[in-house]
Amino acid sequence: MKAIINRKRYDTEKATMIAEHGNGYGCNDFRGCYETLFQTESGAFFLSGSGGPMSKYAQSSGNMITGGSRIVPLSKDDAYNWCEQHDQIETIERYFSNRLQDA
Repeated sequence: MKAIINRKRYDTEKATMIAEHGNGYGCNDFRGCYETLFQTESGAFFLSGSGGPMSKYAQSSGNMITGGSRIVPLSKDDAYNWCEQHDQIETIERYFSNRLQDA
């Protein structure tokens, strides 16, 4: 998937996939949602997400709502928070270790 957002090109084929998360609903469920976190060669983070018509990736289509997909640019803080929210411990230790401290 490719997108140009704010004059920046995001391409899932050229970026490095660093984490994935599904919300537990199947791909045929209207609530299903699946996201992949990527990092570009220049260090930018973004999500490639898709979901059903009752997910956050829903799109209007005339007088109907359908499933959809899109790319969402993330700041480094937002990427870290996404990883923490989805228990991506290995990803946090690999890409965000400078933000961690032992309890």
